[in-house]
Amino acid sequence: MEQVIQAFKRRDAELRIPVLRLEIDYELATLHDAMLAEDLEAMNRCKRKLKRLSQELILLEV
Repeated sequence: MEQVIQAFKRRDAELRIPVLRLEIDYELATLHDAMLAEDLEAMNRCKRKLKRLSQELILLEV
């Protein structure tokens, strides 16, 4: 049973990683736009989201 659970988690991670990479790319583009507009609130919001996404990606890639 434990092997089945681990296999499912691995498959779930394999599907989530590409989505996370796309989300990070989008958030980086959004951060760039916020920087060009000098929008501090949007920059901080993007940075927080990027931090959360990168932490999730690190956990999944282990």
